[in-house]
Amino acid sequence: MIYLDNAATTLIKPVSVDRAMLRAMQECASPGRGGHRAAMRAAETVYRCRETAAELFHVPDPSQVVFTMNATHGLNIAVNSLVKEKTRVLISGYEHNAVTRPLRQHGAEIIVAESPLFDSEACLHAFEEQIGQAGLVVCTMVSNVFGFILPIREIAGLCRAQGVPLIVDASQAAGVLDVDFRTLGAAFVAMPGHKGLFGPQGTGLLLCGQEGEPLLSGGSGSDSLLQEMPAYLPDRLEAGTHNVPGIAGLLAGMEYVREQGTEKILSHERALLRTAVEELQDCKAAELFNGPEGTQSGVLSLRISGMDCDEAANQLSERGICLRSGLHCAPLAHKSAGTIETGTLRMSFSPFIGESELRRFMRYNI
Repeated sequence: MIYLDNAATTLIKPVSVDRAMLRAMQECASPGRGGHRAAMRAAETVYRCRETAAELFHVPDPSQVVFTMNATHGLNIAVNSLVKEKTRVLISGYEHNAVTRPLRQHGAEIIVAESPLFDSEACLHAFEEQIGQAGLVVCTMVSNVFGFILPIREIAGLCRAQGVPLIVDASQAAGVLDVDFRTLGAAFVAMPGHKGLFGPQGTGLLLCGQEGEPLLSGGSGSDSLLQEMPAYLPDRLEAGTHNVPGIAGLLAGMEYVREQGTEKILSHERALLRTAVEELQDCKAAELFNGPEGTQSGVLSLRISGMDCDEAANQLSERGICLRSGLHCAPLAHKSAGTIETGTLRMSFSPFIGESELRRFMRYNI
């Protein structure tokens, strides 16, 4: 199998992730639900994961790191905390349904900062022109469809200057780019555990610049006499039993990212991107969506003339090659790029893919 669908989930993990999860299943109970050894081991694992995330993403206090089921869960908490009926929310033209659907559900008035693909200057200008109309900005760091790296630090600066709160979707950035919570000054930054952080599915993180409003209420292992969720983080946003095996795996995945460094990971993925472009650019049937140097992460979308993207993906799957096709849960991004009618075929890389594997895939004729 040649796995090139890492923007969906990193199937190939460091071996330490599997080991950590198995050990947690065998040795850890529930944190905050007892003083016995198994409960304390669970509490230590959970806290170490918070500390590691705080260090990796430059969060001042580990208590500001909240565990979620995925980035969608975190984004829903953030939207639920900041959006009321008729709140005017400015978003980029590259947002995932994990952003747009919760905004619609909460009755937000959505304004789109439209800009051409891979044009960072135009993207920033679109935000500059419209931020005065907004009560909130929500922006992805990297397009999950095209790997377009948005100018998030500059957008964050605009938000601070205008006094507009910011929610950042770091789903495709965490573990690949430097996500600096202090520099962004965001109200919330959401990310999954199962993509660039190499954790298992069912894990995620929400970095909190404010307390937030709970989506779920229930046991927190603290202040049990209260009939409301605690007022302090992280307990306020973490109702119910933690996914301790998942958190243990996420901890191991983040430790791998910390050891490797995001610069090394991004450099490797961009090298694979360049190889893919070099191999495909002479193929007249292939339309590649690649940007100028520095504007793209390790994600490459393409279309093949005369062939449906789903059919192309199915044919590749039969040969043991895993890509994703379609709209990738991001119709707004496809609208921005002009691919809404067809979708794209997407390959996305990771540190566990070598150049030889990629070139082997390129030898197949669709």
